[in-house]
Amino acid sequence: MASTMIAIGLTIAAAGCAGRYAFQAMKKMEPQVKQALQSLPKSAFSGYYRGGFEPKMTKRKAALILGVTPTANKGKIPEAHKRIMLLNHPDKGGSPYIAAKINEAKDLLEGQAKK
Repeated sequence: MASTMIAIGLTIAAAGCAGRYAFQAMKKMEPQVKQALQSLPKSAFSGYYRGGFEPKMTKRKAALILGVTPTANKGKIPEAHKRIMLLNHPDKGGSPYIAAKINEAKDLLEGQAKK
């Protein structure tokens, strides 16, 4: 019984020392990680649209949200909507606000799409 308690105590002490060492190593690496991220080319992140939402959605903004052209036909809009919603649905950890904007974009484009 006593040997088990000693083994548990040594294990906890070893885990604490390892955690402290890992934490200190991460602190030393932080400036290097920041420098590495800043040295990445800006094009590495250009695949994502940067910008907020305007109060009234435009056709261009709706097309950017769904990843289609502003003149997309009615067949491409539901496909794009489904693809984006699978990634951003609130039931799967997505934002309800973003999901609402995706639905708004779909409704706007479907109302103006060519048949």
